[in-house]
Amino acid sequence: MSTTTIRLQDDLKLRVTAAAERAGTTPHNFILEAIAEKVDQEERRNDFHDLAEQRYANILASGKTIPWDQMRSYLEDKLAGKTVSRPLAKKLAR
Repeated sequence: MSTTTIRLQDDLKLRVTAAAERAGTTPHNFILEAIAEKVDQEERRNDFHDLAEQRYANILASGKTIPWDQMRSYLEDKLAGKTVSRPLAKKLAR
């Protein structure tokens, strides 16, 4: 395990210490958890953007998509417990 030094402004250090006490942990562990949460958040955001780019590339490659009004109706019916068939993707109108 490596060591990293961070410099905190006094007011931030006091806030971290108070928050750690409320959370029932040490300031060190609180900071480690905060860093891990931020890294996880950024990784999930990156995965989301990658998936969006892949899906958009598929739309461009196939030229097919499902209009939002059809997809929304489908999703609302599914949430209501209705048995519905998934709408089919169609070529984009140009």
